[in-house]
Amino acid sequence: MVAGTAAAAVHHHSRSSTKNSQAASGKPVLLSQQPGTELDKQARLLSADDIATSLRHHQPPLVLIGSAPLSTRKGEIALFVQLQSAALCGSAGCSTDVYLHRGDDWIKVLDSISGAISILPQSHGGMYDIIVDGDDRWVWRGGSYQDTVSAPPIGNLRGEIKRFQAENGVKDDGGH
Repeated sequence: MVAGTAAAAVHHHSRSSTKNSQAASGKPVLLSQQPGTELDKQARLLSADDIATSLRHHQPPLVLIGSAPLSTRKGEIALFVQLQSAALCGSAGCSTDVYLHRGDDWIKVLDSISGAISILPQSHGGMYDIIVDGDDRWVWRGGSYQDTVSAPPIGNLRGEIKRFQAENGVKDDGGH
């Protein structure tokens, strides 16, 4: 689901069968260079600050874009933008920003997500669900995308702290 002619495409690989099964039910968003297209021009305008940062480091970024219907409403298209340069990408790879075209405006609906992106057929609040990196599901709630992955439980942290304090003669001063 990419507009324009693809000069270079980015393909992401899932790491497990669980990731493959969840991502397989969605439509992958393919990112590619699309120089000179209207979407490329918009992506460069929307990412002007990050592009300037990369250029200050003498590293012109590779601009990869993709588009897909993200809203259940006809005509509202999403623009996926990934900038690639050593100045902008970290240990988790390069991140992607997602913008929704509403009227004359582009509204950022997801910021700095890393990994392969697929659009699921299920929707919440008029927006399709998204799978990132094979198993990280994002749903539209309360006017924004919310990650459905909950933080891992930390167990009995308070009890472990009290036990440590008792074993090591540390007085609990109540945080003062």
